[in-house]
Amino acid sequence: MARSKDTVQRKVSEKKSNGTTNGRVLSNEKSPARIQKTDYSKWRLSDERGVQTWQYLNDDQEVKDWPQSTADKYFLGLPTDLPNLPVVKTPLDSVQNALSFFSKLQLPPGNWACEYSGPMFLLPGLVISWYVTKTAIPTAYATEIKNYLFARQHPDDGGWGLHVEGDSSVFGTSMNYVVLRILGANEEDERLIKARGTLHKLGGAVNAPHWAKFWLSVLGACEWDAVNPVPPELWLLPDWVPIAPWRWWIHMRQVFLPMSYIYSKRFSFPLTSLVQQLRSELYTQPYSSINFSAERNSISAKDNYYPKTWVLNTINWALVNVYMPYVRPISLAEKAENWTWNLIQREDENTDFANLGPVNAVMNLLACYIQEGEGSYSVKRHRERMEDFLWVNNEGMFMNGTNGVQNWDTSFLIQAVVEAGLDQDPKWKPMLVKALEFLDDQQIREDCREQEVCYRQRRKGAWAFSNKVQGYTVSDCTSEALKSVILLQSKPSFPKLLSDERIKDAIDTLLTMQNASGGFASYEPQRGSEYMEYLNAAEVFGRIMVEYDYPECTTAVVTALSLFTEHYPDYRSEEIRIIKKGALEYIRRAQRPDGSWYGSWGICFTYAGMFAIESLASVGETHGNSERMRKACDFFLEKQMEDGGWGESYKSCETGVYSHHARSQVVQTAWACIGLMEADYPDKAPIEKALRMIMSRQQPNGEWLQEAIEGVFNKSCMITYPNYKFIFPIKALGMFAKRWGNLEVI
Repeated sequence: MARSKDTVQRKVSEKKSNGTTNGRVLSNEKSPARIQKTDYSKWRLSDERGVQTWQYLNDDQEVKDWPQSTADKYFLGLPTDLPNLPVVKTPLDSVQNALSFFSKLQLPPGNWACEYSGPMFLLPGLVISWYVTKTAIPTAYATEIKNYLFARQHPDDGGWGLHVEGDSSVFGTSMNYVVLRILGANEEDERLIKARGTLHKLGGAVNAPHWAKFWLSVLGACEWDAVNPVPPELWLLPDWVPIAPWRWWIHMRQVFLPMSYIYSKRFSFPLTSLVQQLRSELYTQPYSSINFSAERNSISAKDNYYPKTWVLNTINWALVNVYMPYVRPISLAEKAENWTWNLIQREDENTDFANLGPVNAVMNLLACYIQEGEGSYSVKRHRERMEDFLWVNNEGMFMNGTNGVQNWDTSFLIQAVVEAGLDQDPKWKPMLVKALEFLDDQQIREDCREQEVCYRQRRKGAWAFSNKVQGYTVSDCTSEALKSVILLQSKPSFPKLLSDERIKDAIDTLLTMQNASGGFASYEPQRGSEYMEYLNAAEVFGRIMVEYDYPECTTAVVTALSLFTEHYPDYRSEEIRIIKKGALEYIRRAQRPDGSWYGSWGICFTYAGMFAIESLASVGETHGNSERMRKACDFFLEKQMEDGGWGESYKSCETGVYSHHARSQVVQTAWACIGLMEADYPDKAPIEKALRMIMSRQQPNGEWLQEAIEGVFNKSCMITYPNYKFIFPIKALGMFAKRWGNLEVI
């Protein structure tokens, strides 16, 4: 595959600009939207050491040189022609069938891929950036992006929400409407008329949140006066200042870094006929009559998940009305712009332009375009790197929430197979060896250059969420990968690819990441006060300003340290004991009176409960000897549905109160079963009933079908983890067979 890809990709790249210019499809600008499918037999997923990109082949010879894989077909919704398997009766029958299917999706480097979709605010930043940086958009991309947006249009009101399962909002509707217009959809298309009607009912684009007004101002479809200030001078604050940016959560920091640079430059694309039209389509009154400065704080109730505080409003008023017009020295502004530009360059350097995620990546592209020009290497490299975030499925093309989930899902799959006791099965051992080889290749081997200057956490020995190129330490990703490596390498039948020194490097990094509370956050220890949420300017997200304690991350670290100590009892043993003690104390404190834990990365109480129970079980707490474990089990059992499964709605994440889904979910049912079994719950009947439901939904070819969305971030935005429907049922079924035997369940 790699050989064919190398041969073909050169031809693909030569043809990407055909039929497009200035970020839009010229031939469609004034004609009705002609939504058509590309030839799906011509799409290929390339995976070069975990860097995943979709390629559209242009002629029959290219198609012949690079055959479509089973994984390609599966992701695209094409028939895989995989056979029906023996009818399952026992948990391990189900596991074997699942692995027979899922193993076919393993990619040549050893990892698994999947879409990481859900947020509806990612594509707009990309397409607007393409447009204003005069980046050519391949016709195949334009076609499939339009297809995806029309497929995800709300069936009743025609709008779009913050995420695919959310209600229509000004943010989602205005931004995705703009994308469709840039890509050639006609304003008289009935679907756009319907979307425009919903947008106008919500008050028009003046009621968009901060990020939308920012992008509309970049495009020239809004005035910068409507954008609340993001002064780059913040980056000149001394580190001791409580609100200095180095204290912010990493995603907030890396988004507001290029945003502040662009804001200070007041970059707007020169007015085009399309943008002139958008000025009349996005608002409920003539553009020239709008007092944009009076609309800075206007926002629809549908978007205002986290209203700005009086503290932030006061600061914004002072910046807009006093500092910016009367006090701001030009020399200070230039110094701030130069320093933010320096930090943008360091982010690009540390990630080879892959960047932390898609939101800051597209802003960094624009910043490079402003600073260095269209023909610069930085702009060229950013354009190439945008491919890393794009994904194609049966609905079309969209932007993933990161450049993949490669390390994360691969680690969990290894653990699930080991838990099922199948790691020595010769049928699955080659799959596991390839997965181990992938984790070996993806461990980060060095720290960032001058990491203190660019506020980066130690990363030597760590694993990122996606791949080594992205290169950001994550506490639970490092922990889960480390556990997977130790589990396999401790068995004589598996190669020892990672040396003891490299394993200890991972531990050294984890030991730098504990919060003062005893808990663990995601990318780095909490650096600032949670009171900084008073300055949350995003409006659509909660808990975004600083790092927090997470039961999920804390559990991952606790269990990794426990496993490490079993095999390396003399290495930093006292420090590990103290850190584990503090982490477990946090887990116990975080349990609510009803026995639950709130989850921040999966939905929601079910997800966090599974992890928290695992951490307590790792130090010997069980249903039999621990009141908190009994309460945790009772909480789960109270939520079990009539068919034996569990189903929790994403509304739990938004409200902080458990909310039932209308239907039980395979993934959440597996989570609940894992939690109950980790707690050593003595009655197998409710677990057996749940697993029967899981097995009944397994397809004859071994797969499970996608159900409701599984993940979340910042309380209000949901995101998919499609491989969870394989990984966690495999683990739950394997655990049951190990504890109660491989009984006939169906």
